[in-house]
Amino acid sequence: MATRTLFTILNHKTKTLTANAILARTRTYCFKSNPVKRNNLHSRINSIGDPSCSVAPVLQQWVKEGKNVNEFQLQPIIRDLRARRRYSHALEVSKWMSSSDLKFSSSDCAVQLDLIGRVHGLRSAENFFCSMKDQDKTVQTYGALLNCYVREGLIDESLSLMKKMREMGFLSSPLNYNNLMCLYTNVGQLEKVPDVLLEMKMNGVSPDMFSYRICINSYGARADYNSMEKVLQEMESQQNIEMDWGTYSVVANHYIKAGLNEKALHYLKECEKKVGKNALGYDHLISMYASLGNLDEMKLLWGLLKAKCKKHTNINYIRMLGSLMKLGELEESEKLLKKWESSCKTYDFRVPNVLLIGYCQKGLVEKAEAVLQDIIKRRKTALPNSWSIVAAGYVNKNNIEKAFECFREALALQAENKDWRPKASLISSILSWLGDNGEVEDAEAFVKLLRTKVPANRDMYHALLKAYIRNGKEVEGLLERMKDDEIGDIEETMKILSLREQRS
Repeated sequence: MATRTLFTILNHKTKTLTANAILARTRTYCFKSNPVKRNNLHSRINSIGDPSCSVAPVLQQWVKEGKNVNEFQLQPIIRDLRARRRYSHALEVSKWMSSSDLKFSSSDCAVQLDLIGRVHGLRSAENFFCSMKDQDKTVQTYGALLNCYVREGLIDESLSLMKKMREMGFLSSPLNYNNLMCLYTNVGQLEKVPDVLLEMKMNGVSPDMFSYRICINSYGARADYNSMEKVLQEMESQQNIEMDWGTYSVVANHYIKAGLNEKALHYLKECEKKVGKNALGYDHLISMYASLGNLDEMKLLWGLLKAKCKKHTNINYIRMLGSLMKLGELEESEKLLKKWESSCKTYDFRVPNVLLIGYCQKGLVEKAEAVLQDIIKRRKTALPNSWSIVAAGYVNKNNIEKAFECFREALALQAENKDWRPKASLISSILSWLGDNGEVEDAEAFVKLLRTKVPANRDMYHALLKAYIRNGKEVEGLLERMKDDEIGDIEETMKILSLREQRS
């Protein structure tokens, strides 16, 4: 988890990072027991996928059944929930643990502080820290508060806290220096990262793998490749650091972006030597060889991944399919999808969605729809985002009528994925077309369905208003509905109403 998070930030795919990452409001009680997994507390909690549900009843029921619970059971549960970004549930378990008679260490307290910051915000985290007893304010809890400042991108507060931690002797490890380097990376002040590494060494703190990697990235992002290689060589010379695939992949990625393919290939080979049985490493290697257009290496690495890694997840297929589509290898992509379909236990629509996106990007939206229809015939109900992908493809080809039909399918399936959030631009294009071309009944039915997913807004009513006027229907009732829903923008509404006068 640690390496993965860092690699992501170094490739600029997330907005924030804290060094501890390298290493939620009141809930409704809606717990339902799971008879299949009820003998395991961890499984019971994991079975609650809805973030609006509380996990407290699960813990209470566990105790009510006369079963023991201790900190050694709860700590890994909290770690797992954090790793899967179920922060509100993790905080609930942490608070339950701290309010019980169980041992609650300073590390547990630091975890709770970090979770409070994530769920309730920085001010709540600061208040929690201030309310702690002095003996509980340890290097871990100070570090957790620093995480919160870094996550919010607060430089002055972070530096002030670092100064206090230095005075208290709490800067003896690289962790908090790494935090500060991540902060400078997140806010775009990359030139300050090497200074932190230098300060760390001057203060007698030995940099770890992540310290060097963050610094290597800072030079690479600024195209200072000589300095990047010097830091890499220094890192390689450290006896306490075991070089891994992630560092070489960071260097290779910067050379790929710079178009320095020979250099990139050299470090990709170094990366291959270290990847071992790490499926994530193979995923990144395949993706980078795709950037170089090297299909043969991609196939070779895919074969190694399947041979060396015991577990092949849907994510591995998603990334390989994405790389194949990037190279325009449609036939190879279709073959791989069929292989996945023949072996998958649960049909995960995220996998074929990769092909749908690729087809639409290449203007083959009709093929994308045909593939989706075929999957539905052979498998089960699609997810709304699958139809939404095809709808967006039709919008890009300026076939809004077909986009409307596909998006209607997506809305009808929203119960299959409650977290689905349709793109505003797609909705806007379809509403605009409905206003100019649709029948009143179609527009009303669509808006009614859309309102189950998106709050009433101006675009909805203006589309209806245009359809009403174009079809010669009275608009007074519609204007009353607009007023009830507090839809403003009178000027635009008056422009649309003027069309009625022109028609008459």
